[in-house]
Amino acid sequence: MDATTLGAVLACVGVLSGSAVAYIGKRGETRNSLTDQLQEELTAKRTELAALTTELADLQQLRRDYLIRITELEIQIIRLGGTPTP
Repeated sequence: MDATTLGAVLACVGVLSGSAVAYIGKRGETRNSLTDQLQEELTAKRTELAALTTELADLQQLRRDYLIRITELEIQIIRLGGTPTP
């Protein structure tokens, strides 16, 4: 094999290697971008879940307060001689 052929083969190998590295690098960059987007979305959903959990706890407390008030009123009805509704 003469020097020209060897140079051409090495040049082709270099170009193909460079293309492969560029492709893999771009692919990795795309993955990192998608990973970042997913992490941002996960953070947003966790924040939303925390807010909804707090709201649910507030509503449960409000329900307990109402049940206590209903029971107090039923006791008062019984003390006054009435019959509470079922």
